[in-house]
Amino acid sequence: MTKTVAQPTLKEQTTKLNQLIEWFYSDDFVLEEAVEKYQQAYDLSTAIERNLLELKNQIEILPEDFTKN
Repeated sequence: MTKTVAQPTLKEQTTKLNQLIEWFYSDDFVLEEAVEKYQQAYDLSTAIERNLLELKNQIEILPEDFTKN
């Protein structure tokens, strides 16, 4: 039986990205971990950008009935 993993919401993704960015400015910063954290942040930002583009496309393609009064 295959278990489906729920994708994180846009809010969860942006929260995680903000946490990663804050890590770079925190006292917890460790140079040896920076590349891995940077890659995680990059991957998250790419996913967020893709999700926002998808949402934008959904909004721009409104049904005709929606625009009629």
